[in-house]
Amino acid sequence: MSDLVTLAIDASTYVGTVAVLRHGVLVAQGEAAMRGENEERLMPAVMATLAEAGCSARDVQQVIAGDGPGSFTSLRIAGAIAKGICAGASAELCVVSSLALIVAGHGTPLPAGRYLALLDAMRAERYAAIYESATNGGVTLVDSLGIIPDAEIAATAARFGASPIGPRQLLDIAPHARGVARLHGGPLVRAVSLDAWEPAYGRLAEAQVKWEAANGRALGS
Repeated sequence: MSDLVTLAIDASTYVGTVAVLRHGVLVAQGEAAMRGENEERLMPAVMATLAEAGCSARDVQQVIAGDGPGSFTSLRIAGAIAKGICAGASAELCVVSSLALIVAGHGTPLPAGRYLALLDAMRAERYAAIYESATNGGVTLVDSLGIIPDAEIAATAARFGASPIGPRQLLDIAPHARGVARLHGGPLVRAVSLDAWEPAYGRLAEAQVKWEAANGRALGS
């Protein structure tokens, strides 16, 4: 597994991130705006990052995609790119929580300790999970909390002895695909079916919520 050329992609927020690993070591990384743009920029960022690493999509043997939660549209774009490259290159598809990529994706390892990883869930709520960062830079999951109200962030952090971390938190750090370099080969990265996997959006899309409210039934029922 350590000899694989690995492509990592995450688009749980409005900035998509890309990383390429050779022999399990980060060799290239990139970013692309996902919101307010007139053209799709994540795929060009993927190709540019692969080129920086000295390889092409055909050389990729493993793709690790951010599994969400997060932006419905951005996660779908990243998921489609990941699946397309896997299908074209006969590569393995793996996923990792985008919340883990907050703690693991910082440019330098965070100080050892517990972190309350947070992403915007809209409606004054946050997707949340507790992670432990070790002195060697390793990251482990302590507890998946699902969705918590914004008003409970401080109390939740105190209950777990954790520091809130995420976009617009005191530790203002967004998920980044390069975090895969610290998680590669560990239990937080899992293989999934190319045919069956889709990102875990965390909650229904706003458009679906409005449609179901207007029609008085669940979409697809």
